[in-house]
Amino acid sequence: MRKICLLFILILIPVFSLMGCRTGGNGSDTPISQEISHFEPLTDVIDGRKDIYLIIKVMDSSYWNVIVEGVKAAGVEYECNIYCGGTFNETDWPNQRILIEEAVDRGADALILAPDDSVELAPDIDRVHNLGIPVVLIDTAANTESFDVCYMTDNLYAGQNAAKEMLSRLHAAGFSNYDDVSVGIMVGAANSQTISERLAGFYQYWSNNAPGKWSIISDIMNCNGNVDTGHELVKEFLEKYPDVKGLYGTNNGPTRAICRVIGENERTDITVVGFDFSDEIRDLIMSQEYRASTILQRQYEMGYRGVISALEIMDKVTPPVRFVDTGVVTVNKETLNSPEVEEVLRQN
Repeated sequence: MRKICLLFILILIPVFSLMGCRTGGNGSDTPISQEISHFEPLTDVIDGRKDIYLIIKVMDSSYWNVIVEGVKAAGVEYECNIYCGGTFNETDWPNQRILIEEAVDRGADALILAPDDSVELAPDIDRVHNLGIPVVLIDTAANTESFDVCYMTDNLYAGQNAAKEMLSRLHAAGFSNYDDVSVGIMVGAANSQTISERLAGFYQYWSNNAPGKWSIISDIMNCNGNVDTGHELVKEFLEKYPDVKGLYGTNNGPTRAICRVIGENERTDITVVGFDFSDEIRDLIMSQEYRASTILQRQYEMGYRGVISALEIMDKVTPPVRFVDTGVVTVNKETLNSPEVEEVLRQN
């Protein structure tokens, strides 16, 4: 029964996100093309070395900068040429398609990709893999079997952790099982397998553990990867639901947007649970006035190990497993200075 319920949630969430979310942008199924960052070398380029091409989702993001640093460090250590390109919006899959074609045309020996869209880019991943080019996915899986290995967070488990933390913080704030408590959610994209799983995990844990009078507001916000859009959506949301007690951001962009509004309006009454370690969530966690937590990923490890796997695959070494969970840690006021969190933050 548990598996059936989870399967239902996983099917329901993407459909709900596509049909029911309030979004920014033009509302079209195909996003307007955004700025693109074409490939630039991360390492010294030396003839005779393997050429690995990295494509990320958001070029000017603290989260993705950490992944880039992990890839660069491995490229230097293992003596390969690393080129990096990407988009500036995590829903801009058309420009990632252009970058994939560019990498192939430039003779890439391997591709490391964080897909902006798990569905739309599946045919492109198929084509690259069918050409005999190793494909390593990081951060986000894709709806295809045509890849060699994927380094990412177990996002279902991460979503469950987020719901567990939200419930714990709300109880700690003094709410009883008999109070009317509601929380809101903002996602960063509708067609992301990562976000769908984080939503599914959150809903699953909430439905199994939250008091009967505690609820999740069905009006899910979607900022389409744009923090400024998310900022406006959160302000509108709080005007519509002024008594909301908690806000959950499924990834870095929504978390930053939520934290900005909470801080600007001094909403110390709202519990925030998000993802990653931006300046915005750090400031709330470190303040004694706010209740905030974040689920911290090991994205440096994703990038670093992605390069190692790409080189091994080129040497005909098959990865022992295709999905590798790099794990998460929960960061709040109590755990901020713990050895485990400090170790992960050193790479951030």
